Amino acid sequence: MHDPTRLKSQPHHHTRRREPPPHHHHRRAWCCSFTVPPHSPENPVQNPTGLPKKTQSYLKPEIPAKSSSNSMSSSFPNSPQNRPGIVTRIDPRRILSPGRVSPIDEPSRPVNEIPKNEVAICEEEQVSSVRDDCSLGIFDVRLNLKGKNGSGLVLELSSEVLSTNSCVFADLIGDYRRNSRGLCRIEVPDVENLGVFRDTIELMFEDDIARKLLRVGAYRAIDVLEVSAGIKFNRSVLSCLKYLEAVPWTEEEEEKLRSLFNKMKFDHETARDISARLYALDMTDSQQTLSKQLVRSVTTCVDANSRNELKSLVKGLLCKSSVYEKDCPELNKVDIFAICQSCINSLVRLLEEATSTSPSVRSAKKEDRPLIERISKQVDNIIWLLDILLDHQMAEDLVDIWTRQSQLLGMHKCASPLVRYELSRVTAMLFIAMGTGKMHCRSEARSGLLQTWFRPMLLDFGWLQRCRKGLDIKALEEAMGQALLTLPLKEQYVLFMDWFKCFSKHGTECPNLSKSFQIWWRRSFLRGSETHASESR
Repeated sequence: MHDPTRLKSQPHHHTRRREPPPHHHHRRAWCCSFTVPPHSPENPVQNPTGLPKKTQSYLKPEIPAKSSSNSMSSSFPNSPQNRPGIVTRIDPRRILSPGRVSPIDEPSRPVNEIPKNEVAICEEEQVSSVRDDCSLGIFDVRLNLKGKNGSGLVLELSSEVLSTNSCVFADLIGDYRRNSRGLCRIEVPDVENLGVFRDTIELMFEDDIARKLLRVGAYRAIDVLEVSAGIKFNRSVLSCLKYLEAVPWTEEEEEKLRSLFNKMKFDHETARDISARLYALDMTDSQQTLSKQLVRSVTTCVDANSRNELKSLVKGLLCKSSVYEKDCPELNKVDIFAICQSCINSLVRLLEEATSTSPSVRSAKKEDRPLIERISKQVDNIIWLLDILLDHQMAEDLVDIWTRQSQLLGMHKCASPLVRYELSRVTAMLFIAMGTGKMHCRSEARSGLLQTWFRPMLLDFGWLQRCRKGLDIKALEEAMGQALLTLPLKEQYVLFMDWFKCFSKHGTECPNLSKSFQIWWRRSFLRGSETHASESR
C-alpha cells in the first residue's frame, strides 16, 4: 500500500533544448505510439469521422521538429497511415520509461466504437518541447513512480484530470502551483506494483469504470481498490466495491480481500455488504453446535447416495488437515460420542428384530427398506464416526463403549452370519486402528476388546473376505496380530491358541496370524527360557 503522505512534488528544472542532428534536420517523427503520424504526401489530411476539429483527446501528442517527406517512404507496414479509413485512438495519457519514450501500441477501433473524447483529428500543429517553455498544453504533470524492486515508470498526465479524481493529487498540484510554474513533477515512492498503479490512473479517463473492471476480474480489482483508496480516488473505490460485492470470489481472492479490509476501512454501504460476506459476526450457532447438527444429519440421512456424498463432505470439513480449519476449537467430544451411542442403540434394536422369533417384535415397526440394509447403515455410521474421532485423537473411549456391548455380543451368537458379520466390521476397524498405532489405548482397554470380540472375529472372517465393503483384509490380519502382541504373554497364549485351533480347522476362512504367532512363541519360550536360565545362575 502506498502512503499518500509520502507523495511529493519535485521542483521544476528547465533543460536546454537539443538541436536535431544535421542529417535529421528535415525529418518528421512520431512522438509515441499513442499519436497519429504527421501529415505527408503519403498521408493527406482526412476527417472520416465528420466530427468538428475542436473535438480532441484529453492529451495531445508531442511532435518534434518538421522533417522531409522523403523519410516517410520507409513507413512501418502496420502503421495507421497504411490503414485508410480508420481513426487512430489517442490514449488519454502518455507513458514514458526513464530517459526515453516507451511506445505502447493499442489496436485501433472503428469510428462508431470510439467515444468522442477519444477521437483525435489530424491537424498541422507544432508543439515545442515541454522542457523549453511554458506552453505545456494539457501535459502539465509528470508522475514518477518508483517501484520497490528498483524499477520505475513515468507518466505524463493532465493536472485537471488528476485533481478532479484524486484529492491527494489535487493537494500536491495545488501546493506546487502556489510556489512554481511549468511542469509539475510528483514522485510516488515504494510502489508495490507499477502495473496496478498505472491501471488505476488510467481509470481516471474512463467514463464507465465498472465496465473496465469486468475485463480485469476480481483479483485485479482488489489491487486497484487498494491503490484507489490510497490516493483517494473515490469514483474508482465505489466502482470496485460495487463490482466485488456482485461477483463470486475464489478462496485466494477472498483471503486477499479479507487482508485488505483488515488494513483499511471503507465507509460505504457496499463495503458493509462485502464485510457481511467476509465475517460471520452475528451467527447464533457456534462451529461446535453446527458440526453436531451436520454429523447428526448425516447419520440420519435416508438416501444412500446422498449419505455417502455428505459423509465425504462433512469429514473433509471436520478434518484437522482441512483447508477450512483455521484456529477453530476442537470437535466437541461429548456431542460426537452421544451420536455414536445413538447409532449403537439403533443397532441393538435392529439386532433384536433380526434375532427375535416373535412376529409382534418384527412387525412393530414397518420399514420399506430391508432389515440388513438398515443394519449396514448403522454400522457404516459408526465406522464413519470412528474415522472422525481418530483424526482428532479421541477414539480411545469408543473401544470401551464397544467392549461393554454385552447385549450385542449375546445376539451375535444366535444371529445369521449375514447379519452378525456386520458387527465384526466395527471390530475390524478398531483392530486396524489399534494395530497400526492410530489409536493408543490403555492395557485394560486393549485386553477387554480382544477378550470380548476376538473369537467372534474368527467366526466372521470368511464373510468379511467375501463382503469386504472397503475393508483391507491384509491390513486386518497384520493389525490383529500386532494388537495381540501388545497384551501380556499369558493373555497372548490363550488367544493365540484359540486362533491356532480355528486356523487348523477352517484354513483360509480364518485370519492368517502365523508371523505374530512365531513372534509370540520366541518371546514366550526361547527368549524367556534364556532369561530364566541366566537368572538361575
